[in-house]
Amino acid sequence: MALKKAPKAYNDEKFLKSPAARGLRILSEYIEPQDRFRQEKVKDTIVFYGSARLLPKSSASKNLSVLKKMKNPSRKRVCNAEIDLEMSRYYEDTVRLSQLITAWSMKQEPGNRFVVCSGGGPGIMEASNKGAKRAGGKSIGLNISLPFEQNPNPYITPSLNFEFHYFFMRKFWFAYMAKALVIMPGGYGTFDELFELLTLVQTKKIRKKMPIVIYDKKFWQNVINFEELANKRLIDRDDLKLFYIAETVDEAFEYLKLELGKHYLQKPVSLFNQRTTITPKEKKKLRKKE
Repeated sequence: MALKKAPKAYNDEKFLKSPAARGLRILSEYIEPQDRFRQEKVKDTIVFYGSARLLPKSSASKNLSVLKKMKNPSRKRVCNAEIDLEMSRYYEDTVRLSQLITAWSMKQEPGNRFVVCSGGGPGIMEASNKGAKRAGGKSIGLNISLPFEQNPNPYITPSLNFEFHYFFMRKFWFAYMAKALVIMPGGYGTFDELFELLTLVQTKKIRKKMPIVIYDKKFWQNVINFEELANKRLIDRDDLKLFYIAETVDEAFEYLKLELGKHYLQKPVSLFNQRTTITPKEKKKLRKKE
């Protein structure tokens, strides 16, 4: 009796999901996104990092209001809701910054030159995709499969919605096309992403110009003492120039336009000339816009 034909290796689901085929799975998370980005004509991105836990102001306000109407809500729950409301400003600021940078980007040649890219989930990720959509632009979501399910947010451009298994392949696509980073307040994941990119820039493994904007001086000074790292000679003082701390949406937006224009658009700089720092007088001017 003739043997039944064996399945071709690329059709053998059992094999493709086995440890032996791990290399193929890794390679697929490189080739498939590459093909899709080429089809969508995406070459340059602006990556937003930040907490998945932050809520829109409307949701945070509603949650606090509901709690306050309850009989004897626990002090801890009320306190947490108040913190959520306080932190919701970063969600709203992310929406606005993403909207501004996307609207500006769509006017560059070619259109959609710098596409907003996020991790695809809730919180700051959702806010950045939402801002891009409000501006009428594309946005990318690089989601990751986790034990606690992280679903893609509804503001991602459907053709640019990705699902990764391997963290390192997801991180590759964050870094590979990024022409700028925006770091909003976040937890372990945000710290991991920030310091990995700072390390790659510091060691010149990333050689392209990639401005890194860290948002809100007060928050970041409370959680990381960058100055002390330099004071104790654990980093060079010049390493403090690898990032820029912005305190308002307008300040972050102007800095990004400055750096992207200078390094990728060859446009004359209108506000800050050819400097990489902003004077106190210029900061005061920008904050008046907020």
